[in-house]
Amino acid sequence: MTRPPPSQVLTPLVLGTATFNIQYNDDPFSLPSVSIVHRALSAGIRAFDTSPYYGPSEEILGQALASEKVATEFPRHTYQLLTKVGRVAESSFDYSPAWVRYSIKRSLRRLHTDYLDVVYCHDVEFVSAAEVVEAVRELRRIRDEDASIRYVGISGYPVEVLAELAELVLRETGEPLDVVMSYANYNLQNTRLATKVLARLRAAGVDVVPNASILGMGLLRGQSVFDWHPAPKGLRDATQKASEVLREQQNEKLESLATRYGLESWIREGSAVGVYGHPLEATDGSAPKLSNGQQLGVTVVGVSNVKEVDELVAIYREVLDDVVYSEGKSSTKSVETAELTKLVRSILGPEWLDYAWPSPGEGYVNTLPESHYQLLREQTTPTTL
Repeated sequence: MTRPPPSQVLTPLVLGTATFNIQYNDDPFSLPSVSIVHRALSAGIRAFDTSPYYGPSEEILGQALASEKVATEFPRHTYQLLTKVGRVAESSFDYSPAWVRYSIKRSLRRLHTDYLDVVYCHDVEFVSAAEVVEAVRELRRIRDEDASIRYVGISGYPVEVLAELAELVLRETGEPLDVVMSYANYNLQNTRLATKVLARLRAAGVDVVPNASILGMGLLRGQSVFDWHPAPKGLRDATQKASEVLREQQNEKLESLATRYGLESWIREGSAVGVYGHPLEATDGSAPKLSNGQQLGVTVVGVSNVKEVDELVAIYREVLDDVVYSEGKSSTKSVETAELTKLVRSILGPEWLDYAWPSPGEGYVNTLPESHYQLLREQTTPTTL
């Protein structure tokens, strides 16, 4: 079966659902997930990113999509689902073919679908390169056997590792990765994705490179940083200082600036590995190409409530007006964003600008509990989970 390249199919704004998890919300099941998903779809956002590692995220998202309110108005063909395999728990990874197949079947069930638009090998830096290649091969076998997977990719944090693995997969298999997702490496604080590896990813034949976590996993949200966050104290303090300066001297929220910067800049910087689909689709599910054939960089943004969906869409529409529809003219808002970006980066200074924390962290050892192996031995069906 001949498939169009993902750049011809995927959409440039993806709603991330890592927030449907206890890492970001104490009780993710209490989130207004049906309202969040319905509002996003109604606003023209037509793609959702999730993972089995995000706790109940797949289940919550799947239930929302299957709800009467959503399903009657937005059937499956009107949106895209992107999920992952391989990461089982914080320090537990299984990239084996048996687990990959089991995980795919479970995701299909949880998401109430018979196909997944994109499947990534999750956080590839935590396993060996050989394991990644093996998992990619298995995902492609599933793709070719029953079309329950459309496109195959990898995701992770260290951008150099992503580039090395993209090159290795092409060299070992003769087929490039469809998609490589980077997170927290293209934002106000860190632009290493663009400056260090984007050219290498393109040379390795990668068609689409989504940019996720434009708030740096909460580092740039202007509030206290989550305890689990890997950023060192100095970087945390610097971002808090930047937030205070913006608020007190410029009457600006760090989160709003970071969101606008991430969206606006990656639409441009990521265009060569972007998509052609209309940025916000019509409610009938159609996806007309941009009239000038322009590619847009793909961004993944997480939300926890309907208000955040509305704020995201409002900022994105402003950005589209400035970047896509302005015919090269810079708006007052774009100029202001550029000036405030310089201010924030001057506060971060050379010590923290483009700083990337180590991943895996010191002392990491992959440990899979006996219960995991027992699950595979018993070939437990997804319905028992």
